[in-house]
Amino acid sequence: MKTWKKVLIGVGAALVLGIIVAVTVYQSRKNLVTVQTGKVQKQNLASVVSASGEIKPKTYVNIGANAFGKIIKLHVKEGDRVTKGQLLAQLENVQSSADVNATRASVQAAQTDALAADAALNTSLADLNRAKSDAVHAKLDWDRAQGLYNAALIAKQDYDVKKAAWESADAGLAQAEARVAQAKAQKDSMDKHITQNQANLTRVSDVLQKTIYEAPFDGVITNLPVREGETVVVGIQNSPGSTLMTIADMSVITSEVKVDETDIVNVHLGQPADVTIDAIPHKVFHGVVSEIGDNAIVRSTGVATSQATSTSEEAKDFKVVVTLTDPPADLRPGLSSTAKITTATRSSVLSIPIQALTVRTQADLVPKDAGKGAVEAANSAPTEASKQKEEIQGVFVIRNKKAEFVPVDTGVSGTTDIEVTKGVQEGDEVITGSYKVLRTLKPGTSVKIDNSAPKKEDESS
Repeated sequence: MKTWKKVLIGVGAALVLGIIVAVTVYQSRKNLVTVQTGKVQKQNLASVVSASGEIKPKTYVNIGANAFGKIIKLHVKEGDRVTKGQLLAQLENVQSSADVNATRASVQAAQTDALAADAALNTSLADLNRAKSDAVHAKLDWDRAQGLYNAALIAKQDYDVKKAAWESADAGLAQAEARVAQAKAQKDSMDKHITQNQANLTRVSDVLQKTIYEAPFDGVITNLPVREGETVVVGIQNSPGSTLMTIADMSVITSEVKVDETDIVNVHLGQPADVTIDAIPHKVFHGVVSEIGDNAIVRSTGVATSQATSTSEEAKDFKVVVTLTDPPADLRPGLSSTAKITTATRSSVLSIPIQALTVRTQADLVPKDAGKGAVEAANSAPTEASKQKEEIQGVFVIRNKKAEFVPVDTGVSGTTDIEVTKGVQEGDEVITGSYKVLRTLKPGTSVKIDNSAPKKEDESS
């Protein structure tokens, strides 16, 4: 055989061999899926609920107008520190002061009248005692005159004089008793006048007192929306009254946040929290949960569901108050804040990256290389239809370079990792991405590990 034929045959054979190798490699890589992975490892986990709100003092009060009038003096300005009982503001009080003075004079006049009535009562009592004595004396004289007249020892005229004297004394006694009763009634009336005037004095004094405003406790003036010379009004049913100022006790500071309804079941009193304040960046303050609201608040309106006139399917929040344990001295109410409440902690527990968790139905778990008969058998029984659609939570573990779906039970969820209580062991390698791969990955699929930075298009798919 000539040399050029041998060369041609060798080239042909090499070409055929190359094609066979290329087809083999292509077929072997055709079903190969590139994935990112993470390890099952032990670590400390903390479950955190994050919520936003604002800084508020635990104790504060809006001092509203208790009377109608013009402000004639403001003794404080916004930002001032005040002590309990300190004078804050003064309203015009000419009429109320005059009413107090007039009513106080009426009380004094009534008390004088009561003294006079008391003296008249004492005089009437004395007259009554004298009338009683005269009546007794006249009765004795008449009784004696009766005996003497019956014995014919005195004249009829003397007898009649004694009888008239006794009747006069008896009438005088009845008159004295009537005067005593009248004096007692006048005394009682004067006492009632005193009580009435004292009640009026209490009323007008209260009106006068409402023109003077004092600090109810030690605190800081955090809001002062009025000025001297303005007229303030008392609130009525459908119209709020004027607010003179707000006093806050800044010794106890809280962060009042709104927690989503899906997280509130995990929040309990006494749980620790880290609070950040937008106005004080790069600093974390510590606190504890001190109050949890019972009524849900509609997120869009801020109205409690118990006060709403109609039901709503909108998202709802619950008020949670976190008391700061180390508040700064210059903190001001109303500053925006974020509280991260630690609802649970676990030490040295098996955990996996959260993104490794996925959900599959029973029908999805039929191995990729199973025959057509196995798939039909899995879907043939009508009684198993509901089970085929039941979702199972699990992860894909790499075993023998293939993805194997393993159901897992989870526990506390951290920021990036979640506790696994059943299903995997420490050191197992689980598939964490990409999201597109996890969404479509089938059990038994051959995989290739590539933990380099994923492409942006893969992350957005």
